[in-house]
Amino acid sequence: MIFKRVGDSRPYPEHGTELRDWSELPPRQIRLDELVTTKRTLDLETLLADDSTFYGDLFAHVVEWQGELYLEDGLHRALRAALQQRPVIHARVLVLSKPDA
Repeated sequence: MIFKRVGDSRPYPEHGTELRDWSELPPRQIRLDELVTTKRTLDLETLLADDSTFYGDLFAHVVEWQGELYLEDGLHRALRAALQQRPVIHARVLVLSKPDA
């Protein structure tokens, strides 16, 4: 098993975090088997492209919500790591707290 679970949506609330906001979060290592994906499908061309990270962040984006780690952006990076038999990726983690009830 590569991921903890394969999801097809974002169960957490909209956070409105822009790319520059993500860049302020320090990257850290995350185990692939702790991640829940938010996309069920992947464009194979994106996975195999040599410049797939050229125009974006070098690190995956993960949202921590209610004790789960959701892979919001970087599915192709995570799959590349798995294909290279690496159990971790470097990701920026945005921690969302529950709204006050």
